[in-house]
Amino acid sequence: METLTTSQKMRTAKDFLPINGTDHIEMYVGNAKQAAHYYKTAFGFQSLAYAGPETGVRDVASYVLQQGKIRLVLTTPLLSTNPISEHIFKHGDGVKIIALWVDDAYKAFEETTARGGKVYMEPKTIKDENGEVRMSGIYTYGETIHLFIERKNYTGLFLPGYQSWKSEYNPSDAGLLYIDHCVGNVGWNRMNDTVKWYEDVMGFVNILSFDDKQINTEYSALMSKVMSNGNGYVKFPINEPAEGKKKSQIEEYLTFYEGEGVQHVAIATNDIVKTVRELKSRGVEFLSPPPNAYYEDLLGRVGKIDEDLVPLQELGILVDCDEEGYLLQIFTKPVEDRPTLFFEIIQRKGAQSFGAGNFKALFESMEREQAKRGNL
Repeated sequence: METLTTSQKMRTAKDFLPINGTDHIEMYVGNAKQAAHYYKTAFGFQSLAYAGPETGVRDVASYVLQQGKIRLVLTTPLLSTNPISEHIFKHGDGVKIIALWVDDAYKAFEETTARGGKVYMEPKTIKDENGEVRMSGIYTYGETIHLFIERKNYTGLFLPGYQSWKSEYNPSDAGLLYIDHCVGNVGWNRMNDTVKWYEDVMGFVNILSFDDKQINTEYSALMSKVMSNGNGYVKFPINEPAEGKKKSQIEEYLTFYEGEGVQHVAIATNDIVKTVRELKSRGVEFLSPPPNAYYEDLLGRVGKIDEDLVPLQELGILVDCDEEGYLLQIFTKPVEDRPTLFFEIIQRKGAQSFGAGNFKALFESMEREQAKRGNL
């Protein structure tokens, strides 16, 4: 039987919900003003837009940052009675909304709710002098939200209700281009249900699966399935803990996030060595590199690559391949005190999926950090 490539698997998706990419990521944070400074300083994001008391919004303040095609929204509540305060108290800072750019937000709502999607936001149209944005939303795993954003009739900076945010402090960018994928951690025996939800409600297809026999260490294991829409612009790997001698890093996340949620956001670059060096110089901390043996047999495992191995090993950048090419990736440490959300930097050189070799190396690296925290 012929084995399909990852791209061919993507094309088998039931594409009743065309998605053009990730519109924005919104994080609920305890102090958006300070968080915005961190993401500008450390990751090279630029000030874009703002909504808050000065713009007529009385209950929250939201800062919008941009780099390449990435829009990151940081939202903080202004009163303890705001439901967002309860969310932050329980989960800490983290991703609440993965907003998807669609051609028709009303149709996206009808299609997904008819297939079992739980309503978060009924379809609505918001307007200002720059036109209109149509939007709607549904819940996915945990308390995470997918917003559907239709902006073809809008020429403003971000959304109606936001004003331009000018700042004299704008560090140079770090070469970050767009959201490659977002990874969700779900509870015990919840992965298959979540995968089926993405298949049934969103029309996604499972393009890759890893079980606990492939991704394990001496102490712990996990299982993962990668979901993708038809054009591959949006990918959502889903992780679930598996039985092991000790607590896995997925269990650690579920404990400290106090539920299911977004584990990490992967951001693409065209020059991972340059980007990682820049991020490290700004204080971004990355997971410890794998043992030397990883690089000694790298070329035998993935074949010829364009990059010099010396800087890859120096920086701890991982390399893996699939039938369509190879990819380079590296993972930050958690960006908050709770060991929950972190970021991935990825450069694709043809590969459309994810390799088991990197997954295992990542898991071992995360486990070493977990042991330092006394949570293994």
